[in-house]
Amino acid sequence: MSIDHIAQLGWFADTTYQAPDRYDHTLGELQERLDNQREALRRLSAVVQAPLRERRGLYREDVAEVVAQYQGESRKYRRVHNFLQALVMVGSTAITTIAAVDAQTWNWQNISVVCLGFCVTLATAFSGYYKYRERSYFLRQTADAIEEEATALALGVGEYRDFTQEQGDEALAKFTQRVEALRNEQRRREQQLDQPADQAAVAPPPSV
Repeated sequence: MSIDHIAQLGWFADTTYQAPDRYDHTLGELQERLDNQREALRRLSAVVQAPLRERRGLYREDVAEVVAQYQGESRKYRRVHNFLQALVMVGSTAITTIAAVDAQTWNWQNISVVCLGFCVTLATAFSGYYKYRERSYFLRQTADAIEEEATALALGVGEYRDFTQEQGDEALAKFTQRVEALRNEQRRREQQLDQPADQAAVAPPPSV
């Protein structure tokens, strides 16, 4: 419960509290006020132009919101796609198994063969579609590369051997750049794994 609602209930009788005026307006009126303010801001932006540095800062903040929106929509569509794909694989495997069953007398050998055949076919379909082995390999490879970078930075070896103690900021900037390159390469690999087999090409090891 927010403090506005508590104040409206009169729990602070001896305290003077002014609740926001949003409680005096309907949702439609608040939405209309917001639209009017946005329109006024748009017209003001068309007349008065902010400094370039400020515009770049605002754009950076807007980009973060756009990225979050795209990532959320991507996860939603991916969940729907994976559910439908799993339904297709389970359904097709079940239909094939049921079609192969005849009216012979059932015993534990026949039941075992049918169940094992269904499980093996289903596991093969899921493994071929989701590529668990490839995803595990690339994730482990990226994790090892990032760990190697962190160790080299901490010990001052490899790409960081020429940085002095006073150049810690420069070394950290280089470390950040290399780690981001590794993460970008991992994201590109995941995108390639999500593509059909005839369109995806396995990405080479990251080079930073």
